[in-house]
Amino acid sequence: MDDRHVYIKRSVILSILEYASARHPKEGILLLRGKVERKKIMVEEVEVPPLSISGYGFSSFQPYMLPIDFSIIGTAHSHPSGVLRPSSTDINKFYGRIMMIAAYPYRTERDIAVFDGRGDPLEYEIIEE
Repeated sequence: MDDRHVYIKRSVILSILEYASARHPKEGILLLRGKVERKKIMVEEVEVPPLSISGYGFSSFQPYMLPIDFSIIGTAHSHPSGVLRPSSTDINKFYGRIMMIAAYPYRTERDIAVFDGRGDPLEYEIIEE
């Protein structure tokens, strides 16, 4: 288990769950904005990547279309299948420091998991704003 600590604002959790639900049964993808300080990762907001595409079983964006922005610390995407772990494609297209996956039925934070670039799960804590 990684010794990094991930903190996520409750509004981010709710935004990811709502976005995933709205895109269902297609996948959806979001960028995570926040800060990285030593071993602390703070996720503060989400945004839709420019020119992102998604469909049944896939979602992606072109990283070269992003501006230089060091506040983008990872991605979040949905798994309409309900599987709450990364696929090999997810790991091979990993972007940033963390990846969040929201799995169907997208109801609570138990439907969200956080992973590092190796696909290992990271514990996270939800913070109130």
